[in-house]
Amino acid sequence: MNAIFTTPPRPFDITTLFPELAPLSRTATRLHPRPGSPTVHNSSVGGPLLWPADEPWPYCDEPHDSRAAPVVHSPDDVRLLRQDRAAAAERRRLDPEAPQWTPEERATWERLSDRPWFDGPIPLLPVAQLYARDIPFPRPPDADLLQVLWCPFDHAEHASPKTALFWRSSATVTDVLDAPPEPPIIQRDCYLPQPCLFSPEQVTEYPHPSELSNELQDQLDDESRWQTIDPDRYQAYADDPGELYLNNLSTAPGWKTGGWTCWSRTDPKPLPCPECGTEQVPLLTIASWEWDGGSGTWNAEEDRTAPAPPPLGAQDGNFTLIDIVGGYNLQLHACPADPSHPHIELVP
Repeated sequence: MNAIFTTPPRPFDITTLFPELAPLSRTATRLHPRPGSPTVHNSSVGGPLLWPADEPWPYCDEPHDSRAAPVVHSPDDVRLLRQDRAAAAERRRLDPEAPQWTPEERATWERLSDRPWFDGPIPLLPVAQLYARDIPFPRPPDADLLQVLWCPFDHAEHASPKTALFWRSSATVTDVLDAPPEPPIIQRDCYLPQPCLFSPEQVTEYPHPSELSNELQDQLDDESRWQTIDPDRYQAYADDPGELYLNNLSTAPGWKTGGWTCWSRTDPKPLPCPECGTEQVPLLTIASWEWDGGSGTWNAEEDRTAPAPPPLGAQDGNFTLIDIVGGYNLQLHACPADPSHPHIELVP
């Protein structure tokens, strides 16, 4: 595990104002990914997987549209570009008058911009590995390990990578695959996760406003219901109570397991299991950001006092360097009756 990260207390207990929310609470586990050097025995983002040496590595056999990716890179290309960007940023930090890019860096970019297109099956990329000893998540009774991989090309209506889930018992893996294949090209550099370790932390969530009854939504927007709270206590976080609930009191941003669905792009809709019809529940949220301008109260205490060093080329709050549809989340849902049933992908 990585260093410990803790979410600050919420601005106040929303259930004291709206007791109707209390029975709707759910536990989510914030994962707080931060740059690290994971091994096959760690829960991680973008780290090596505990993959059996005698099990074939998964590939994507679906067609991929070359028109959607005029410039493509290999994973090694992306790693080199990130190193160059980090070196340039450090050079400018030490000497603001230093050149933004060196001739060698420009030559590298030009050379890598000529990577040819590849037609054929694409090896999947490791995205996340979760050990049940570290992180709670819905799982089959005989599994203590979840491995998430994806095809680093846009698929389906969400224009995001297509994921594959593998459940296994870690104790049965005695001979580990040393060098899994990597895709010859990836569609977007942001589909190559930066290796990170987790710092799991459980928090309480309440439904996104759009999942509440119309009556309760109206009550949340009624400022008279908030009169027992000093307006300065909530106006410091939001322009109105509804925004305060949405950004700071309902669903946590960032990578997490469990909790509620973070609807933002679409209205809530049923998510029946494709195999048995049971309503699926959030399994894993793959997030573009750990927080944003509207949800800063979720920023970990440790990031306020001693910010973690960003990974190569990172921006504030994006430690994994993953970007889903321009800053959204890819939320995977699993069947609570049998998590091994086909999962549902959602960019909510």
